[in-house]
Amino acid sequence: MSEDYQKALLPAGLADLLAPEARAEAIAIARLVARCEAYGYERVKPPLLEFEESLLAGAGSAVAADTFRLMDPVSQRMLGLRADMTPQIARIAACRLAQLARPLRLCYAGQVLRQRGRQLRPERQFGQIGAELIGSDSAAADCEIALLAADALTDLGITDLSLDLCLPALVGTISDSLDLPANQARALGEALDRKDAAAVTKLAGDKAEPFVNLLAAVGPLEASLPKLEQGNWPAAARQQIERLGEVARRLAKEAPDVTLTVDPVEHQGLVYQVGLSFTLFGKGVRGELGRGGRYQADCGGGESESATGFTLFTDTILRAIEPAPALQRIYLPFGSDRDKAERLRREGWATVNGLAPNEDPAQEARRLRCSHIWRAERAEALADQQETTA
Repeated sequence: MSEDYQKALLPAGLADLLAPEARAEAIAIARLVARCEAYGYERVKPPLLEFEESLLAGAGSAVAADTFRLMDPVSQRMLGLRADMTPQIARIAACRLAQLARPLRLCYAGQVLRQRGRQLRPERQFGQIGAELIGSDSAAADCEIALLAADALTDLGITDLSLDLCLPALVGTISDSLDLPANQARALGEALDRKDAAAVTKLAGDKAEPFVNLLAAVGPLEASLPKLEQGNWPAAARQQIERLGEVARRLAKEAPDVTLTVDPVEHQGLVYQVGLSFTLFGKGVRGELGRGGRYQADCGGGESESATGFTLFTDTILRAIEPAPALQRIYLPFGSDRDKAERLRREGWATVNGLAPNEDPAQEARRLRCSHIWRAERAEALADQQETTA
């Protein structure tokens, strides 16, 4: 392996994003954020690094294992490089924007870095775009966030969306009501994640019935919801199921083109959600387009407020959308008129200036990957020699 090749290697899970994907990502981010802003969500921009104790406080503690840490040479305190942006938005809401009226609507976009990738997302650095609705625990807020996430993706041109509704706290609620020991409840949760009914029955013994019933309720909304609503559940669990039913029916009415499924035992990846949550998928697209759900927003100081939000992942989104059309590149021979060049740029051309006189401008234009050349007051196509007056 050559020395130059070794210098070009990147760590596992990291990659250069080149044209046209880099342009496609930038356009997608701009459109998704604009859609959030159109719904009244105001954009904020937290820093890449924060002091460890604030970054990993509250909801941030759930992503502590994914967070890179380093020493700040100025303050001599430990810093954390964000692995998820939602805890940062929670901090901003609880501290910087504490005096603003609730519910508070915020949106954001930025890059995150994680210590290791996962099976469904081996990438360690990727972009997040999201929205958070803070200070309301209503079903209407749950609906708004889920509908906005689906609408933003649809507006981007992604069709055949599937929204998987889940209750990540439900298994724990039922385990607590049955007084299951912590170790048994943890093992049971892992078996439910694997959808392993035999292991669930073995682990729960004579208390297995509610957990087996939860597994039986995994599937399309029309079949799953009746099974959940007709079950015999503890009061706290029934409360969660009733919320799911209320939100699901409204989503089915307001987003009829989105496929709704239910997985009441799913909680992988939903690291800080405490209520109704969801995952978004696209037909034929590897990985999740986004995730969202209800959590507690705080600064880690004891006081918190109910919030719900979503995060969309740019790496998956790029696999789901058509490549952005490239700008037509036109070569402007050395000495071309600046006003004409600006006019071309306003019309949507990407202008490439010649930096020195050239005996064969057309050859230079081709070398610089231009489709057209400016000649005789016209944009002349290099391939088919069609001309357009500019």
